Amino acid sequence: MFKRNSTPTEASSQPSQAVERITSVLGAGVVWHGSINGSGGVRIEGAFEGEIALRGMLVVGETGRVTCQNVRANTVIVAGAVRGNITTQKLEIRSSGRVWGDVVTTAFVTEEGAFLRGQIRMEETVELDLEPAPESTPSEAAQAESIASTQKIVIPEPEPAAPAPVPVIESTQKVVRKKKGAA
Repeated sequence: MFKRNSTPTEASSQPSQAVERITSVLGAGVVWHGSINGSGGVRIEGAFEGEIALRGMLVVGETGRVTCQNVRANTVIVAGAVRGNITTQKLEIRSSGRVWGDVVTTAFVTEEGAFLRGQIRMEETVELDLEPAPESTPSEAAQAESIASTQKIVIPEPEPAAPAPVPVIESTQKVVRKKKGAA
C-alpha cells in the first residue's frame, strides 16, 4: 500500500547489497550496552542499549528490547519493543511490535495490533550513512596474509605398495647355564 516500485536504475544505484539473513543472535536474558555496526543480519531477543548502524537486517524478536538514539539498518523487523528513531529502507512492525520514535523509510509494513508512537516520513530513497563495508575483517586479513607468506607444503604421493614380505622362520635355541658350585 505504501511501497513504491523501484525502477531497475534505482535498485542498481545501491552501493552494496544488504545481507538478508540472520548471522548473529543476542539471546533472551542477555543485556548488552554498546554498539552494533558492520554488515550482517542480527536478531535481538534480549535487551540492547546503545547504537545500531547495520548494513543488513535487524530483527527485534518478541522478547527483544532495544533503546537507541537512532537505529539505522537496511531492513528492520520489530516484534518486540524499540525506543528510538528508526532510519531504514524497509520497516516492518509485527502485531506484537511496539515502537516509540520517529521513522524515516521507503517501505512500511504493519500488522493489525502493532503500535507506533511517532511520525512516519516516507522518502523516495533513504541514506543510512553507514560506513563502507570492509573487504575483510582485520583478523581475516591477517590470516590471509599468514597463509600467503607460508611456504608451499608439498605432500609426497604414496609409493607403490611393496610386494608382500617373505615369512621368516625363526629358530629357537636352548641356552644351557651352569649352576654355581656345580662341577
